[in-house]
Amino acid sequence: MSGGGGGIGRGISLALAADGRAVAVADLRPEAAAETVTAIEEAGGRGLAVQLDVTDSASANAAVEETTSKLGPVDVLVNNAGWDELVPFLETDEEFWDRVIEINFKGCLRLTSAVLGGMAERNWGRVVNIGSDAGRVGSSLESVYAGAKGAVIAFTKTIAREFAAEGVTANVVCPGPTRTPLLEGMAAAGGEKLVGALERAIPMRRLGEPEDVASAVVFLASEPAGFITGQTLSVSGGLTMA
Repeated sequence: MSGGGGGIGRGISLALAADGRAVAVADLRPEAAAETVTAIEEAGGRGLAVQLDVTDSASANAAVEETTSKLGPVDVLVNNAGWDELVPFLETDEEFWDRVIEINFKGCLRLTSAVLGGMAERNWGRVVNIGSDAGRVGSSLESVYAGAKGAVIAFTKTIAREFAAEGVTANVVCPGPTRTPLLEGMAAAGGEKLVGALERAIPMRRLGEPEDVASAVVFLASEPAGFITGQTLSVSGGLTMA
C-alpha cells in the first residue's frame, strides 16, 4: 500500500485491515506510516510501517522485500502514492513534469514490476491502482498530472490483459474531489470558493471521503471480484459518469 500515511491512503489501509488483511503501510514519511499502523492495531488489525520512495527502484524493491519477509507474499498491491500542484501548463517546466511522472506513473510501474511475477506464480493477485478522474476527463491546471493518471489507466488495462490467465486482476479506482489534507490545505490557503464550487457541482452535494474510495478498493481486492479486470471505476458522487 503506497502512500498509506495519510488521506486516501490511510483510509484504504484501515479498510483493508478491517477486511482481515495484514497491511504494509508504505510511505515516504515513516512517522506517518507508523501513525496509520497504530490506528490499524488499535482497531484490532495487523500492520507494518515501511519507508518507501516510489521514485527510487531500489527503495521500491527493498519495501517489497521487507513486506514479504515480515508479512508474507504480496497478494494485493494498491498503488496510491501521488503528488500534484495546480499550475497552468505553460507555467510548468521539465523539472515539474519529471516529478509528476516519477511519482504518479513510474512509481506505479516500479511497485507493480516488483510484485507481479510472484502473483503470477501463485496464480492469484489483485492490483488496484489509484487513478483520478483528471486522467479520464481532463482537469484544468492539472495537465501533466492528468496525463500521468491517464497513463496509469492505460497501463492497468494492459496488465489486466497480460495476466488474466494467471489469476491476476488489475483495476483502477478514480477518486473525484475528496476531502484530504491536500484539499484542506488548499482551502486554508484561500481556496474556499473552489471547495464550495466542487460541492455544488457534485450531484450528491458533498465531497468524497477517503472511506468512499476505500470501499471500492476493498471490493476490487476481494475474491468475489475475481472476474472483474481492466476496469476503471470513478468514485465521484456522480461528478463524472462513464
